[in-house]
Amino acid sequence: MNNELIYIILALGIGALTIIMAIIAILNKKLSIAVVAAGVVSLFASILYLFMSAPDVAMTEAAIGSGLATLIFFYVLNKIKKYND
Repeated sequence: MNNELIYIILALGIGALTIIMAIIAILNKKLSIAVVAAGVVSLFASILYLFMSAPDVAMTEAAIGSGLATLIFFYVLNKIKKYND
């Protein structure tokens, strides 16, 4: 198989998974699952950036989008739960 065809198939698969995870993040009632789904969307986006030959953008998206933002969301959720109890 041609390498270009493999990249196209992988990109389409990851794009479809990204859309599915985004829908899960939007429609889920449990906030922790929604935060994890949003982090996975960002992680899949960083993989797609790698396929598009943008490693600097992919590293930034992985570090900030899926890493730091997810941690901050969980920190805030923890603070909200403590405040409401």
